[in-house]
Formats: sequence, structure tokens, C-alpha cells
Amino acid sequence: MDAADVEAVWRIESARIVAALTRLTGDFALAEDAAQEAVAEALVSWPLAAPASPAGWLMATARRRAIDAIRRRAALRDRYALLAADPPTDEEIDPDPDRIDDDILALMFVSCHPVLSRETQVALTLRVVGGLSSKEIARAFLLPVPTVQARITRGKKTIAAAAVPFELPPSDQRRERLGGVLSVLYVIFTEGSTATSGDRLLRPDVAYEAIRLARTLAALQPDEPEVHGLLALFELTAARFPARTGPDGSPVLLEDQDRQQWDYSAIRRGLAALTKASARGLGPYGLQAAIAAVHAAAPSVEATDWDRIVLLYEALGRVAPSPVVELNRAVAVAMASGPAQALAIVDELVASDLLPGSHLVPAVRGELLARLGRRPQARAELELAARLCANQRERSVLLRKAALLG
Repeated sequence: MDAADVEAVWRIESARIVAALTRLTGDFALAEDAAQEAVAEALVSWPLAAPASPAGWLMATARRRAIDAIRRRAALRDRYALLAADPPTDEEIDPDPDRIDDDILALMFVSCHPVLSRETQVALTLRVVGGLSSKEIARAFLLPVPTVQARITRGKKTIAAAAVPFELPPSDQRRERLGGVLSVLYVIFTEGSTATSGDRLLRPDVAYEAIRLARTLAALQPDEPEVHGLLALFELTAARFPARTGPDGSPVLLEDQDRQQWDYSAIRRGLAALTKASARGLGPYGLQAAIAAVHAAAPSVEATDWDRIVLLYEALGRVAPSPVVELNRAVAVAMASGPAQALAIVDELVASDLLPGSHLVPAVRGELLARLGRRPQARAELELAARLCANQRERSVLLRKAALLG
């Protein structure tokens, strides 16, 4: 077995191993460190002699590392005695890869605990639940590796200082806390589906990691509609990835996409998740998924049911109002009723200055002005959007549109 094999096993089993160790030791930071040490040892030993049960080997090795660490802590001698005297069961040594238990859900809630900043929650979730290395997280979010490492270290220290227990929150708090977990997954997926900066429009590895975590969460929380709504949104959005960029990585606009390239298996999965989300009425993520479903069902931009999309954005604006929702509603209104009505919505956003520094408002405003024949103003707006946009691929599209306006 080589490094790629170790990485593959770790990506699949890391959450279960860290969760089991946290439950055994009661120490989140110790569990994560011990698991990382086990992986480092696997990189050395597995190429020489592959274990019969890779997951069991990692669990047993990480457990030994945890015991060694506790032994070195004189203040925790009693805890070491308790742990060492309790030999691991076969289930703990060789966890069933098909069994998803509440330990992983607890690990998600710990990683997304409210005592942590959103940036730390994202980094910690990708590290301990997703199994990504600090280098992978840094590459995904275009951050220096030391910055990511500092966030992870600070997060673990904060959890320890706040004495956050490794357990599922009480039922009366779980739904409220679940919103934070969903929000973190949404941030991760959004960065993967449209990178905020850099020279790539998409970061599929980041987006697909969010989908994997959302699937896990849906299996653990099957009765929560918004979990299925989020998963539906991810699947339906990711279905368009194959058609969103050309061979050279340049963006392909929705009206120019070859819809035969869309992933219809992902669309079917997304629609199935949306059906589950609809059981008790759609929440914010479910409504966004419903909008994505309208796009998925349309044979072309012209044949899209824009009136329905407008209604869905209006509903979304009532349950989760935000300037981004209003901006997206304006785009749908432009398609359904014309650019003049949509421009009035965007001008209200400009007047309220609710999205300062965002390239999205001038980008949409420039498109609407161009459709109204106000070419000089449209070009100025698109050039402003290009200056504000940190993603090189998006910037190139905006500049190309501006140049076409003369």
C-alpha cells in the first residue's frame, strides 16, 4: 500500500476514528492528535507490510498513541488507568465501515460549536470530520498553511477551555445547533461551487467534500427536512459542474451550457432529497433546492419557468431575507418580466448599500443596463464589477462583456 491508499482509508475512516477516540478519552484535541500520529505511522509502515484491516489498524494505533499521551500527563493518571484497563472491543478495533453512529454526529456538533468563529468551524470540520490535511484546506481556500494550522490549533484550545462535552446537544438545543452545522457545510460547498478568488471558477474537490459530509449528516438525521434540503441543493447545483467550464477552465454561462453534459444521476439524487425535504414544508435550503430543481427540469434558459423561480425567491425572501436573495430575485424578475422592473430592485439594493464591496451588484446592474440599451452605463458597471471581483475567471468574463459594449 502506498501513500494514496493511506490517504483514501483516512478520508473514509477519519471521522469515525476521531469520534471514537474522543468518546473514549474525553479529550477532543488528544483524539485528533493521536489519529494524526497513527496516519503518520501508517505512511511509513503500510508500504512495507499492508495490514489485513486498515481501519482497525489505524484505530488500534491511534488508541495506543492516546494511551501514551495520557500516560505522560501525570494529572490524568486516573484517566489512563481507566482507559488502559478497558480493552478495546472488536467493534472499536475494527469499526464496521457500513455503520454510521452518533459519534460522527457529535463530532460535527463539536467542530461547529458556537464558541468557535465561522472560519475556525470550517477548518476544524474539514480537518476532523472530512479528513483533509491542513495543506489541502489551505489550498482549497487559498490561505497560507500556517493560517489554517493556527485556526485548527486555536479551535481545539477553545473547545478545551470552554469544556465543550463530546456529546449530542440536548434535543431542545439540537435543532438550533444543527443550523450552525448546515451553515458551515453551505460555506464549504459555496466556495467549491464558485471560488471567491484565484484562477479557477470551480473547486470540485471542496464541493464534493461538502456533499459527502451532507450525505453523512442526512443519514444521521433522517427526520430533519433542512438536512435533506441542503443535500438536494448541493446535488442539483453540482450536477451542472461538468458544463460550467470549458476545456481551458474558462466559465461557460448558463445560456451557453450543453445540458447533455449535466450529471443526471446527481439530478435524480437531488430530486429524491428534495422530496424528503418537502415532507414538512421547505425551509431556506429546501427553497434554494427547489429553485435549482426548476433549472434542472428546463431544456433551455428560454424554456425555464421563470415565474415559478420568482415566486420561490419571494418565499425565500420571507423566510430568510438577505440582499443576495433580493439580487437573485432581480435576475429572475428580469427573465420573467423584463429588465426595467428588475433594475428597480437592484437600484434599491444600491441605495441601501447592503452589499458593499461586492462585485455581484454592479455585475447584475451592468447586465440589466445592457439589455435596456444603456451601453455606456452598462460598460462602466461591468468594469467596476471586474475591479471588485477576486476570481480571475469571473473577472475575465466581466471584462469581455464590457468590451463588447464598445
